[in-house]
Amino acid sequence: MSSTKSYAAQSETTPLTPWTINRRDPKPTDVQIDIKYCGVCHSDLHFAKNDWGMSVYPLVPGHEIVGIVTAVGDKVSKFKVGDLAGIGCLVDSCRECHNCKDGLEQYCSNGWVGTYGGMEKDGSGATYGGYSKCILAHEDFVLHLSDKQPLEAIAPLLCAGITTYSPLRRWNVGKGQKVGVLGLGGLGHMGVKLAVSMGAEVTMLSHTPSKEADAKRLGAHKFVLTSDEEQTKTVAGYFDFILDTVSAQHDYNFYLNMLNTNGTMVCVGAPPPAEPIVPFNLIFQRRSIAGSLIGGLPETQEMLDYCAEHNIVSDVEVIAMKDINEAYERMLKGDVRYRFVIDMATL
Repeated sequence: MSSTKSYAAQSETTPLTPWTINRRDPKPTDVQIDIKYCGVCHSDLHFAKNDWGMSVYPLVPGHEIVGIVTAVGDKVSKFKVGDLAGIGCLVDSCRECHNCKDGLEQYCSNGWVGTYGGMEKDGSGATYGGYSKCILAHEDFVLHLSDKQPLEAIAPLLCAGITTYSPLRRWNVGKGQKVGVLGLGGLGHMGVKLAVSMGAEVTMLSHTPSKEADAKRLGAHKFVLTSDEEQTKTVAGYFDFILDTVSAQHDYNFYLNMLNTNGTMVCVGAPPPAEPIVPFNLIFQRRSIAGSLIGGLPETQEMLDYCAEHNIVSDVEVIAMKDINEAYERMLKGDVRYRFVIDMATL
């Protein structure tokens, strides 16, 4: 067991501060990574503040982890020392249920293990995330990264990237389809980039007029200001697919009416309770509303390879570890374009 520097929340009311954690010695199937960068997800903030009522303290957030392999167990076959590698939201699952066998570890029937805030399957203790100098996990939960892209800009792909890629693939978004992306934030900016790369006509749906220029810069073909009644009338019954990335309370019915016959709206944001859904908004045009989590390990690797091939990365602002609490405050105000990433050399 080795001690490692980290930043942790000791309770839901305290800021993140330096804390020393103990990492286990590598098991025969483990890969150990020296963390170079870690993305800052809105989920980190929710967990630090116990907004979802499931946090266990001390809590070391971070599940958008990229770095260099420094050690491997003697049974590891997929990685070697010196490789670039990443770890996303999961570090283990049961491996035995039908979902795990189908590469859908994020829906493990027996409970997946989160990169932080979870408990190791062997009962050895809590998991601690990427706001730290190093991390290790079973090689099946470690991902290969491209050396052709900026490492700091790859980091958010491990959560924001796969969270948006997975539903776009699941619902076969592509050429000839009209796609609306609701919300231009950490998830929404990746949704725009990915949907455009897949050949869809992409419209950004936002209540903020100032985001139009950025939406167009990211590749969106159209922009609809959702607070403008005349603009929203132009997209009534228009979209084949809407990717809803909004985490604030909003009226699903308003956006469901923008779907064409057989259209689907997929929710990837995690808002507080929303307005009730009116069944007739689904029934009359055979519309659907669905949810999607992240992706399993095979699909996450597919996403990373796809992004490398199409030169897609996140728009990031790199910060020092000491500035994480300020970054959380800025996230609450929407003051980030579009993902904070921590330079772990500053820890």
